[in-house]
Amino acid sequence: MTHSDTTTTDIEMTAELVRELLRDQHPDLADRPVRFGARGWDNQLWRLGDDLAVRLPWATQSADELLREEHTWLPVLAPGLPLQIPVPQRLGEPSERFPRPWIVTTWVPGEPADRAPATRATDAADALARFLTALHQPAADTAPLGRFGRGGPLSGLSEDLLRALDSAADRGLVPDPDAVRAVWEDAVAAPGWNGPALWLHGDLHPANVLTADGTICGVIDFGDLCSGDPACDLAAAWVLLPDDAVGRFHDTYRPAADDATLRRARGWAVRQAVAGILIADAGVHGRPGGKVTWGPPAEAALRRLVATVR
Repeated sequence: MTHSDTTTTDIEMTAELVRELLRDQHPDLADRPVRFGARGWDNQLWRLGDDLAVRLPWATQSADELLREEHTWLPVLAPGLPLQIPVPQRLGEPSERFPRPWIVTTWVPGEPADRAPATRATDAADALARFLTALHQPAADTAPLGRFGRGGPLSGLSEDLLRALDSAADRGLVPDPDAVRAVWEDAVAAPGWNGPALWLHGDLHPANVLTADGTICGVIDFGDLCSGDPACDLAAAWVLLPDDAVGRFHDTYRPAADDATLRRARGWAVRQAVAGILIADAGVHGRPGGKVTWGPPAEAALRRLVATVR
């Protein structure tokens, strides 16, 4: 899908840069070992010893404000969540050396699910359902609003989604685009959310969910933390879980989602899967931002979703 705030930083990010920033603002952490951790869509992650991590925004203009929102809200939410999440410990302010905010969080062990998918169906379904049951509580009035329509109605996203679906179909990336379109159109036609705005992760794709021993053990990257319709997060059942685990997830999640919410959730899953397929194709063809590991879970999600309408 289209993201309008893409940018990059010209500053080379190195372990020495991380150490310099820590020496300037959090000197008690500056002597810890620093090593590269991962490069995400918005941020670079550097390990800080065994139990902490430093996140530096390197792309997207909005990443700066997102880090500040995480610093505000995650310490409030974390104690009630049954899975490990990166809890902010320190905030770094913009400086001459690095003109953007940055953050120190706890380190969450595990492997991203796009590289190590969950295989223990019952355990993974229960872990995800209990996490979302705990997270999906009425949000504060000052909770962030979702970017790119997250947490809101699907109707305003149709033009973007259908354009992306046509693009994927033209490249032969979607075996049955008519069936995918039918799932989407059913989701758009479903009654909207009429409950309170709930806390949402907002971006539960496989690279933001961690696994260990075949089950889900952690959730990371709360940069899209927002409030709204829980269907946005419930899409994760089709994207993250093995084929035979989706029903178990819905049996465990509370309060049980009604039919309209499940229909909208399938729409959000279509949107996430189509985006994942296009991002993976970019990686195959060497274009910036492409991540080939996003392809298999996205393809599996579309297969599961199409099966729900046959």
